[in-house]
Amino acid sequence: MSIRTSPQDPRPGRRRASRPHGSPLLGSQVVALGGGHGLAASLAALRHLTEHLVAVVTVADDGGSSGRLRRELGVLPPGDLRMALAALCDDGEWGRTWRDVMQHRFASEGGLDQHAVGNLLIVALWELLDDPVAGLDWVGRLLGARGRVLPMSLSALHIEADVDFGGGRTAVVRGQAEVATTTGRVTAVRLEPTDPVACPEAVESVRRADWVVLGPGSWYTSVIPHLLVPELADALVTTSARRCLVLNLASPSGETAGMSDAAHLDALHAHSPKLRIEVVVADPGSVDDLAALEAACGRLGGRLVLRQVSRGHHSAHHDPLRLAAALRDVLDSNWGDVV
Repeated sequence: MSIRTSPQDPRPGRRRASRPHGSPLLGSQVVALGGGHGLAASLAALRHLTEHLVAVVTVADDGGSSGRLRRELGVLPPGDLRMALAALCDDGEWGRTWRDVMQHRFASEGGLDQHAVGNLLIVALWELLDDPVAGLDWVGRLLGARGRVLPMSLSALHIEADVDFGGGRTAVVRGQAEVATTTGRVTAVRLEPTDPVACPEAVESVRRADWVVLGPGSWYTSVIPHLLVPELADALVTTSARRCLVLNLASPSGETAGMSDAAHLDALHAHSPKLRIEVVVADPGSVDDLAALEAACGRLGGRLVLRQVSRGHHSAHHDPLRLAAALRDVLDSNWGDVV
């Protein structure tokens, strides 16, 4: 079977996605980095602001459907890539339908139980094309995605963390799923292999970007891993793009339980001391210590922007339109003038 590299657009009646009232469609090149639900939240907002959007996704997941496919077929874990593609779906009937198809999980007593349809579709294209980037591009075309999705590396990676369990007891925890759910305090993370090859298209996207957006998301397993791929980390440090960090609304149980906002920024700095962050976006209702957070922003070379971006009071979920409005203010302004 052969697949053309430049397919005709199969989507009937494709519509331009809606965007927040009064928001101009920016010409900025924006790259968003992360994984899982956090990256999906930032993409759901950024897709309203620019037609030039690239998602760079972690590839260390080893749990659930992704972990099973990774172990059985020797492929990149597709789950976080699938979620990013679904977040970028076209707003018309075509895009909404394919978004639901991609996210649908089988429920059975057999081997298909809890496999996501999108994971299987992505892996099938990888096997047909023998090219992870081309396979993701084809899925993006099918979904009418408002942007491109790329893996941060072309090799499946493993996460390893140093964890302090208190009482003088420390341990090395291996695997994304284990690190994400650890009951101890993560003090450092690293990747195996330690010098993975970055996806060239991801590196080039970061170098050509006007803005780079990190977070929100699982700090040690979705955000910081991008800083541990040498070539990608160098691009993030040396790019002429401005960098924006979106903080989480709450510290979930597991890898960052009880961790302050300032500690999140200090952990980022500890893993990439040369990285500069021009703007940090936080919801005022979730900030635990404003003075400490402002000081931590200063240590990263940036400033804090407070905007309501949650769905409601004490909500742990970002509202796509509120986050889009906050990011519009950042991306559409001279960052030094943001207040």
